[in-house]
Amino acid sequence: MSEVGYDSQRACVASTHRKSGAFSLAVAYSDPVAITDKIYLKNHRQIVSQLDTSIPKGAFKGATMEVLYSGDGLTKLDDATRDRLLDFATDFLDCEDPDDLYTGYPERQFVRYLLELRAQGLGPDAIVDVMSDDYMLYAYPGDVLSFLDQAVRRLEAVESLAAVDGNEEMERRAAEAKQSLSYG
Repeated sequence: MSEVGYDSQRACVASTHRKSGAFSLAVAYSDPVAITDKIYLKNHRQIVSQLDTSIPKGAFKGATMEVLYSGDGLTKLDDATRDRLLDFATDFLDCEDPDDLYTGYPERQFVRYLLELRAQGLGPDAIVDVMSDDYMLYAYPGDVLSFLDQAVRRLEAVESLAAVDGNEEMERRAAEAKQSLSYG
């Protein structure tokens, strides 16, 4: 998504999926591919060596997700690595419909995870540390900061457009989400 626009369909979807409250708005108006393309498997060489197969370094690349989703060869991994990668697969790749694996579902789930970490008060460096501890994933803190800043800017746009449209509920929700993601 390269442009920000007020999309009533998207707003409706965001308002009906209140699993994480205001974050549904932030997820609906974010560009999950932009950040998930910059999320990498930590210890990639070690993992590839243990699996005895080649997979991309990117955690959200099709071949990587396929191996993690199917579980093929994960028994070859050491216990700590296997447990973290299985946690990743369970938390982000476990779709009700296996076809959803390639429709952006995992990316949207991961974006929600990042936004929730930020709402807990974590900065980019701490977010990278937590995702590394939780799932053996790595990202550059600058990429995470850029993503979070972009999310706040998009929410500002949604808030402004909702105000112009007279949608007070959407304006309030966008303001709440923006506040929970802002620094300072």
